[in-house]
This record gives sequence, structure tokens and C-alpha cells, in this order.
Amino acid sequence: MQRIRWILTAAVLCGSTAWAASPAVTRPIGIDLKGIDHGVKPGDDFFRYANGDWLKTATIPADRSSTGTFLKVFEKSEKDTAELIRHAGVSHPAADSNAGRIANYYAAWMDTAAIEKHGLAPIKPELAQIDAIASRTDLARVLGSRLRADTDPINATHFHTENLFGLFVTQGLEDPSQHVAYLLQGGLAMPSRDYYLSSDPHMAAFRGKYLDYVAALLKQAGIADARDKANTIVALETKIAKAQESLLDSQDVHKANNLWPVADFAQKAPGLDWATYFKAAGLDGQRQIDVWQPAGITGLSALVASEPLQAWKDLLVFHTIDHGATLLPKALADLHFDFYSHTLQGTPQQQPRWKRAVAATSSDLGDAVGQIYVKQYFPASSKAAVEQLVQNLIAAFNQRIDGLAWMTPATREKAKAKLTTLKVGVGYPETWRNYASLDIRPDDALGNHLRAEKFEYQHQLAKLGQPVDKNEWWMTPQTVNALNLPLQNALNFPAAILQPPFFDPKADPAANYGAIGSIIGHEISHSFDNTGAEFDAEGKLENWWTPADLAHFKAATAQLAKQFDQYQALPGLHVSGEQTLGEDIADVSGLTIAYLAYHKSLDGKPAPVIDGLTGDQRFFLAFGQAWRSKMRDAALRQRLATDVHAPPQFRALTVRNLDAWYPAFKVKPGEKLYLAPKDRVKIW
Repeated sequence: MQRIRWILTAAVLCGSTAWAASPAVTRPIGIDLKGIDHGVKPGDDFFRYANGDWLKTATIPADRSSTGTFLKVFEKSEKDTAELIRHAGVSHPAADSNAGRIANYYAAWMDTAAIEKHGLAPIKPELAQIDAIASRTDLARVLGSRLRADTDPINATHFHTENLFGLFVTQGLEDPSQHVAYLLQGGLAMPSRDYYLSSDPHMAAFRGKYLDYVAALLKQAGIADARDKANTIVALETKIAKAQESLLDSQDVHKANNLWPVADFAQKAPGLDWATYFKAAGLDGQRQIDVWQPAGITGLSALVASEPLQAWKDLLVFHTIDHGATLLPKALADLHFDFYSHTLQGTPQQQPRWKRAVAATSSDLGDAVGQIYVKQYFPASSKAAVEQLVQNLIAAFNQRIDGLAWMTPATREKAKAKLTTLKVGVGYPETWRNYASLDIRPDDALGNHLRAEKFEYQHQLAKLGQPVDKNEWWMTPQTVNALNLPLQNALNFPAAILQPPFFDPKADPAANYGAIGSIIGHEISHSFDNTGAEFDAEGKLENWWTPADLAHFKAATAQLAKQFDQYQALPGLHVSGEQTLGEDIADVSGLTIAYLAYHKSLDGKPAPVIDGLTGDQRFFLAFGQAWRSKMRDAALRQRLATDVHAPPQFRALTVRNLDAWYPAFKVKPGEKLYLAPKDRVKIW
């Protein structure tokens, strides 16, 4: 996510000099007036109109792949979190307290002398385990012991991990009362299978540089025959990529509904010694496991049997070193940065170590840091204000459902029931994670991280067989993001995103509704996007649509996919409207809901004109500036290949689907963004 600009007179912008005589308003407008480029017609490119003058002078920091509104908010959160983390050790807390763990984790990350001294010692046990592999049974045992949990529900359907498989634990698709273990395809070190298989010349160039990186990393780690081993590793990963299912197939929740009895894995996915694998992974007590990508799991299992044992050992050695490289000696860490950040994302310079240490601490000790973050930076008044805003948006959505002429009463009743049971978390979770069993040492940076990964894995395993917690959070309070959990029918709005310019309790309501309101509306709408609409009020995978309503919904969403297919991000490289469809639906619906809620908040009174801008203009500008962004080409290419979100500059163009945008900015036929009323996508 990302966003923000001005030049001419109110008369040119609004078509009426009368609007310039607005009453004095003391509250912040919430719009960056200097960022608007009045040389661009809103109807030709609303993103550049709202952000054009900012784009002319904005520079991407040398240690970042992009910049924009999200980075601005992230940097504020990063600075605040850094101060809290650094302060944690001031009073010399006990090592087994949360403050002690935070202080020790951060200190270990910053202790480069200790990292250099330890060398490869932190991963020697794993390397020895790999070296001892002498049979396919041994291989299955090692692969099983390396299974780790994916805790990112946004990207769970296209899990990226160097481990052959990933685990995601949440409620069942068909039985919402029970937790289910979902097995997900993995096995690649580059961002996605496209990096191995695409015929795009840029991707082919990345493959050549990846081979060089694998060889260089192995050589630096003292591995003999590094180049030959690199060729073997990349060849095996390419076969893994071919065996994996595509991102689009992985997004189809119906294709993911595959509960396999554990006893059937040997027959359904032959090649891997599944009994040994599951025992090593701690899953041998499960009666059944959901296989999210069945063809992918079957294909990967077959490779375990067909590929030489030594090739798998070479792959595991590389993945072990690569996974820990950022916390291994500098020569290895620099190689890792040079490939993954500089080559693949175009980032020229590595972030200062303190920033990376803060991010790592905040990730591995998320709730421990989150507790002190909200205590310091998220007052009860902000929580109450956002909760009220959420309720206003839910009420607007409910009103919208009532007014949908195309929806039959049967479907409407189910939709309203889903909205009624929606669980909304604002700021932080009701219960915090207990880190008592996590061993954090002041001189073992990589060991701390590896133990934190195992701790998280055990936490996820422990949910199996336990009642489903509908209030479970999947983001930490210090995360600048928000999400919808279709299976839980729940929303998480972390504290860190609930700050200016997204949300300012003192700002003009038009800006708050256009920025954070559209984000909140976006997340509410995910319960009714092309995936969320597949789940009922309890989070059960169930068709609650009448055939006629479903046909209308699919026709409207197909129209939106075609709209986004037209956007060209780089020469010859377009957005995939099908890949980004769920997010695009939520953008259209969320903006629609936020607009309705904003007008509802006016209580029938006209919105004031501020700085020559009407309420509707401020609302839409706040939305357009919320998606302010400037991104390096390599990072944009990676996003198009791996992300279900369209690039920010195209998300800002969502406005063209709302009727109210046209009179607000005098948009006429013939302008590039103009859509005839029949072509404007209206879903919710």
C-alpha cells in the first residue's frame, strides 16, 4: 500500500471562483495542497493530478525500493518503535521478562563483532543434520523438521518459503468450529515461480544473476565445488517451480478445499515418506490435513523420489545458509542484500543496521513490542474514534445492501447476517502472546531468530484440537497495514496505520473518510469480494447466493478485471486484473461505502468549502493521496509477478467507477479516465 499535490486557482480547479470564499476553518484540512498538479486534468490521470507535483520532487531513499504515504507512516512507526525497543534495556530488566527479551534480541542483532566471531556456528547443527542424510527416509525426516508456519493470511494462498512446504493453521473451510492444518507448496528462494519460468528477458537476466549469487554464497561459506553445486540447486529449484501451482490457481479457494486423511498421502502424493515427514513435523497426531495446492504437493513429493539425494542435500545446504545470511558474517549478509534487495528490487543501499534490528525485533517479539507501543502511542480516545468510524462504515454498507436493486431478498438476508457478525479489532488484540518459553540471548542473533521461528511454529501447532478463537489477531499493533480474515469473518486495524495522514482525529472528516475510511471500507468489503463472498457469516465455505445474484456479481467483477487489464505498469507489462481482482473489488466497494458514510456524517448539512475545495473534492483527493507512491522498476516488476494488489498508481484510479467523482472534478467524455455510466463498475 502507498500515496499525495497544487498550482492554479480555485476557479480553474472547481469551475467557480465563489468556492474560494470559504469560511475560516481551524482544523487541519488533511490534504497536501502543494502536492496537487493542476497541469494535469483529473479526468485524464487522477493519480498524477492528486500527486503530480509531489512526484516531480520525490526521491526514493537509497535504502528503499519505493516511497510514498505508506512509507511516511511506516517511518513514523519505525521511529516510535525504535525508541521503545532501545529504552527497553535502560532499567536492566530480568532476562526472562518481555522487556529483557526485547533488549537482548536487539542487542544481539546490533552486536556485529559477536556475529563475526560466531561465523557459521549458529547453523552448524542444521548443516550437520543435512550432511548425515543417507537415505530418502533421512531426507523426509530433515524436510519435516524444517516445516515452519506461515502467519501472513494476506499471502497464505501463495506461500513463499525456501522450505519445501509451509504450514498455515486456522479454522476449517467446511467446519468453522475446528482448526485445520493447511499444507502449502514452497521450495523456492526467489520470490515466485515466474522468476524461474517466465520468458520475459528481465526474468531471464535475474536467473543468471541468481545462479551467480548461489555460487558466491556457497563459496563464501566454504562449500567445495560451489559453481557445480549452484547449477544443481538452480536446476532443482526450476523443477520445483514447474511442479508448483500458479498464483491464480492458488487463489481459488474451491481448489484449496482438499481434506486428505494423513494415511492417504502416500497414495495421493507418492515419493515422500510422509509418515516420517509428519512425525518430524509434529503432525503425526492429525487425522487429516488440508492440501491447499494438491497438484503442487503431489509434484513436489514426486521430486523428492526422482531427484538425486545429493541434489537435495546441496539445495538444503544453500537454503540453510541463505535463510540465515542476514545474521551471518558480513560477507554473506552483503551477498544476500546485493541479490535480493539490489538486484531484484533495485535498492541501491542497505538500510542502517538499527532499522533492520528494529524490524526483526518487532517481528519476532511482535506482541511484546506491541504492548508497549499501544501504551505509549495509541490513546483510548483514538481507539474510540476509529471504532465509531468503523461502525459508521458498517452502517453505510448495511444501507448499501438494502439499496441494491439487483439483489434478491434471500441473498440480501445472508449478506446482512454476515455484516452483523463481523468482528472488528481496532488497535490491538484482546489477549497478548506469552513469550515465557522463548529463549532470547544477548549474544546469539541468528539463534534468537531461529528459536523465534520454532516458537511460532509450536504456537500454531498448539491451536490444533483447540476451540477456534474468533478474536485472534494476525498482525501486530505496530504494523502499518490492515486486513480482513474471511474464515474468521473478522477485521484487524493495527494502531500504527491509524495515524496521519490516514487518520487524524483533529482533521476534516472528508479527509479521514477518504483516507482511513476507504481503507476500513476496503477491509469490510473483503468479506464480500470474489473470495470473501464464498464464505457465510460463520466463515464456512458455502454458496449463499441465488443463481441470478451470483451471475450479476460475476459479470460485474469480470468487468472490473478487464478495466485493470488495461493498465500498463512498465513498457509491455500490464496489471493482471484477474490476479488483483479481490483487492480491486474491495477498493471500489470500500471507496463507495466511505463516500456514503462521509455524507451520512454530515447530517444533511452541506460540507464546508475549505481552501477552495468542496467536501467531495477533499474526499476524493484524500483517497488519491493515500495511494501516493513512487517505486523502482525492479520492485514494480516483482510486485506484478507476486502481489495480489495492483500498483498504487492504478488503485488511485478507482475513483472513475463512482458517479460522484465526475461532477466533483468536471470530468467529461473524451478524457482518458471517463467511463460511460453503464461501464462504471458497481458491486456493493
